[in-house]
Amino acid sequence: MNKGLVIRTTGSWYRVLCGEEELDCRLRGNYRLRGSKQTNPIAVGDWVLWERQEDGTGLIHEVSDRRNYLIRKATKLSKQTHVIAANIDLLCIVACLEHPRTSQGFIDRLLVTAEAYNIPACIIFNKCDLYDVELEERHRRMAQVFAHAGYEVLKVSAQQGTGVEDLKQHLVGKTVLFSGHSGVGKSALLNAIDPTLQLRTGEVSEWSQKGTHTTTFAEIVRCTLAPGVYSHLIDSPGIKEFGMVDFKEGELSHFFPEMKRLLQGCKFANCTHRHEPGCAIKEALDRGEVSPERYASYLSMMEELQEESGF
Repeated sequence: MNKGLVIRTTGSWYRVLCGEEELDCRLRGNYRLRGSKQTNPIAVGDWVLWERQEDGTGLIHEVSDRRNYLIRKATKLSKQTHVIAANIDLLCIVACLEHPRTSQGFIDRLLVTAEAYNIPACIIFNKCDLYDVELEERHRRMAQVFAHAGYEVLKVSAQQGTGVEDLKQHLVGKTVLFSGHSGVGKSALLNAIDPTLQLRTGEVSEWSQKGTHTTTFAEIVRCTLAPGVYSHLIDSPGIKEFGMVDFKEGELSHFFPEMKRLLQGCKFANCTHRHEPGCAIKEALDRGEVSPERYASYLSMMEELQEESGF
């Protein structure tokens, strides 16, 4: 039995990397899904045990336990879930202030999910070459909000190469997932990191200000960003909305690092941080120690969780 890394998933076929060899594999017919609600039993980044068949393809017998994974609802109202990637060392949320605009709420949903599944994360604002004075100030404010929460924020231009060398230092020897809306420049950014990749990139519609899907499935590309050290970079399809999976109202604040630090100060152990007296988080909000933007994201997520639970 051979062990390999899943670097691409397309329908019922999985591209597996084993040493320097790549081959197409199918999943053993009677393999049971991890959870009946998942659309994909195997995700990019999974390690699998496979056996070579007579026709030269492989048959996957077993999927190794995942160290972590990033999961979302398949669609907003769906009860099915989709694993974007597994065994991730770093999540890079690629965002834009314009062309297309990435909302605070979208970034926060990805960050909260990364916290819940033990994935370190950073935020990359691409297309800084388009900044005017107003966008520069908006970037400064948003970067300050995320930095205060404990996240690294990078400003780059895939088009001009600005900030790319600094970004590379964070990727050496790691499995890194790049995620965000269509059109924010994930594939272009990977091309800037390693020009030999030549990944297909798309344009942003002038009419809708939304990107087109040029990446149709998640895929690991292997780069050598330091001598003798491979980095596995995951290019993923653009996400329109990010639906969170398996969150409980009482635990949500634990996944906001700046709130988690304050929880012991709340008067009530079951504080929802909305209307209770003696709430340390609301007091910190009044003092400017918790950002109104992040708190608004928290309230929005709480409201959604309540709707899902029927309350």
